[in-house]
Amino acid sequence: LDIRLLSFLLLCANYVQLTFLNVFTGVKAQTLTESEAVVKRPGESHRLTCSASGFTFSSYEMSWVRQAAGKGLEWIAYISNGGGSNDSRQQLYLQMNSLQTEDTAVYYCAREPQ
Repeated sequence: LDIRLLSFLLLCANYVQLTFLNVFTGVKAQTLTESEAVVKRPGESHRLTCSASGFTFSSYEMSWVRQAAGKGLEWIAYISNGGGSNDSRQQLYLQMNSLQTEDTAVYYCAREPQ
């Protein structure tokens, strides 16, 4: 509750709140780990990172989805097998530039079904 309140207060002060979570269903041995939540000023850039274990990104299609407060899910990026990722580090990235307050949302990394 405190974190959400803090995020609200920062947003009112013209900050951009980027929260990253992950969506994953499947075998327990396969996991996705999220980045930390961050607060950015409008115009700044940020790179979200999704880390995997138990599978390689190059074997699957991935998506980035976001959800702003009180709104539905918005699909923002589709990554074909291996694109936008680093298999040696087991990480997938979403580079966001010129952030605006409209980018305030919870961001999800999602793996397509096999």
